[in-house]
Formats: sequence, C-alpha cells, structure tokens
Amino acid sequence: MTQTYRIGQIVPSSNTTMETEIPAMLRAREAQFPERFTFHSSRMRMMHVVKEELAAMDAQSLRCAAELADARVDVMGYACLVAIMAMGPGYHRESQTKLAQVARAEGAHAAVISSAGALIATLQELGLGKVAILAPYMKPLTQTVVDYIEAEGIEVCAAHALEISDNLAVGRRPPELALNAAAEIDLTGAQALVLSACVQMPAAAAIEAAEQKFGLPVVTASSCTVRQMLKALSVVPIVSGFGAALSSQNA
Repeated sequence: MTQTYRIGQIVPSSNTTMETEIPAMLRAREAQFPERFTFHSSRMRMMHVVKEELAAMDAQSLRCAAELADARVDVMGYACLVAIMAMGPGYHRESQTKLAQVARAEGAHAAVISSAGALIATLQELGLGKVAILAPYMKPLTQTVVDYIEAEGIEVCAAHALEISDNLAVGRRPPELALNAAAEIDLTGAQALVLSACVQMPAAAAIEAAEQKFGLPVVTASSCTVRQMLKALSVVPIVSGFGAALSSQNA
C-alpha cells in the first residue's frame, strides 16, 4: 500500500511561493518514489517584511499550529525564515517546541520544523560552513539573517540584499531573477550559495542552473525545508533537479 503523508505549512498571508514550490518539489519526487503527499496550510497576517509586522505575525503561529493539528498533518513547517530569525539567535528551537506543544495539546503528533531551522540544519549536515546568501529584505533585516546564521557557526562571506519590503512584490519575481542577482555576489571562498534566503522569493526552479553557472552547491530556504520535512517523516530526502539539499549524494 502506498504511504500518503499530509504536509502542513504555517505561512504568511501574503506568501504565494511556499504553497507552490513545496508541492512542486514533492510532486517531482512522486515521479521517482512511491510515497504520495497532500498539502494543507494555515495563514498568519503579514504584508510588509518589517520587524514590527514580523513579530505580530509570529504571535499568530500558535493558532495556526492548532488549526493544522485539526487536519492531523504528519509534518508541520513554519514557512517564514525571517520572522523566526528576527526574534533573536536560536529562536527556531523555541518556536518549534511551542508549536509542537500546541499540536500535542490538540491530540496531534506532527513533526515540527521551521524554514529557518531547516536552512541551518541542512548547511550543517552538508558540511557547508562558509556560504554566500541572496535575500530580498532590506539591509538591516538581511544583516539580522546573517547574524542568525553566523550564531549557528556558519560563516556568511557575502550577502546581497535586494531591499524589497513588499512581500507580494517579492513573490512575483520569476526564479531567473534570483539567478541574475546572484551573479552580482562575490563568491570567492564560498562553499555554497543560498540562492534564496527567503521562502517567498521564488528560486527553486533556478537551483540547477545556478549550480551549473557558479560551480557551487546551491540551496534555497524551500529546498532545505523539503529536505527536513522528508527527514522528519523518515523518508529519503531525494528530489532530482533541486540541488544540493535534495541530491542523492547528500541523502
């Protein structure tokens, strides 16, 4: 009998990317492996990527966890990297613990991950200790992301901020724009490129092209999220065509 897993996501209300990129990657996996997936989400209000709105949004995450628990999802992902990182170093662990407690209180036993934690865990698992990142945020928030990653023992040797505060505008960017913007980053010394340090900026479809162009392992917040979701489900984290995080060499 084919196993079907319910994938739950807690997403910003203005996010239009994670409910497209995560299913796209997992549908691609279905062409190679027997497991099947269904997709379910709950939303937190947020329109502009500024610290005040991010904090207010994060406070809604517990309600979202309870709603997803009602669907008895198998894994629950907090799909906003910067909201977690803006709350201070290491916050992904605290957030994941709180969300798991809410799910348990509602009688559910979903594994809980976050995109922020997924990026950190994936870079550490792959031994990528020095990275360059591309982010759509304003420069102060991009620096917050850099500081968060470095607090986890990963050096950010270069960071490029696109300075787009309108979250809808970020989601409307075609993936090839991430590839073009990455060409402006000095990759000297980098062991890997984070092509999108943001779950709203589309880039998954450009990962393979970026690896070929830059000759480095390439990940995105979404590809790392898929990797950690699959691992949480005890499913082999392989999806061909989506770079280092989901390569058979790194499974």
